[in-house]
Amino acid sequence: MTAPYWLNPHDPEDFPDVSLALTDPNGLLAVGGDLSVARLLTAYRRGIFPWYSEDQPILWWSPDPRMVLFPNQIHISKSLQKTLRKNIFELRIDTVFEQVMRQCAAPRNDNAGTWITEEMIYAYIELHRQGHAHSIECWQNNELVGGLYGVAIESTFFGESMFSRTPNASKVALVSLSQYCLENNIKLIDCQVESEHLFSMGAVNITRDEFVKWLQA
Repeated sequence: MTAPYWLNPHDPEDFPDVSLALTDPNGLLAVGGDLSVARLLTAYRRGIFPWYSEDQPILWWSPDPRMVLFPNQIHISKSLQKTLRKNIFELRIDTVFEQVMRQCAAPRNDNAGTWITEEMIYAYIELHRQGHAHSIECWQNNELVGGLYGVAIESTFFGESMFSRTPNASKVALVSLSQYCLENNIKLIDCQVESEHLFSMGAVNITRDEFVKWLQA
């Protein structure tokens, strides 16, 4: 078997071992299948997530290394501490999940495209409806100005995307997520791939093997 592996569209359990993922592009493992709740939950439990553009088939990834954030180790800078003390944002959970996804999908200054397709939005709304996907929201003057969404399975929160329409909103949302995780016995936040923004908040890289062992434990 060589990656990328074509998935059986009729079997939501059909995923190859993540050790077979390509190194270039990093983590590409499989192609095809669907975005059913059963397949998505199977994928996350095995350290796999979907990521593709509208003109592509569904692509499934498991990169190595994997960026993660331990909720009790989040780094809050002095400037962010000041922002938190001012209470300039109202924080809500799961009140406008679809709106958060669509804001994450909206064009950004550095990139006119998006990987959050209508197919993805529909699939994750169903995950949310069934209690697996959640949104953390930052509101200001009754307007949604920042937030994030992801999938919670047992002791792991699989972060998918975040957005900010005003300074520090996404950072405050991540701090709020960490607090949510601590209160709900969620011990690891999966950040998927490395970014300077997440690194500055305390995220670290671990090997794919370490990540998969964490999920299995």
